Amino acid sequence: MAYKITEECISCGACEPECPNLAITEGETIYVINPDKCTECVGSFESSRCAEVCPVDACVLDPDYEESREQLLGKWRGLHPGETPSVN
Repeated sequence: MAYKITEECISCGACEPECPNLAITEGETIYVINPDKCTECVGSFESSRCAEVCPVDACVLDPDYEESREQLLGKWRGLHPGETPSVN
């Protein structure tokens, strides 16, 4: 399931450089996560980096984008062709 950023976001930008898939961008008032690029950091890290670094806990799982671990890993492979996941 992809992450999303809630209205609690304070636009500090801490999450953007942490995303291995470049899924986080600055929106009009808050940062946003592209669900097509979000893999919950599957393939890159043991846990979701955006949620770990957010000082106000604005990065939460988005129930509109339920995906299995296998689907997330497949998405990661599509975003990183030719690379080997560091974490399966």
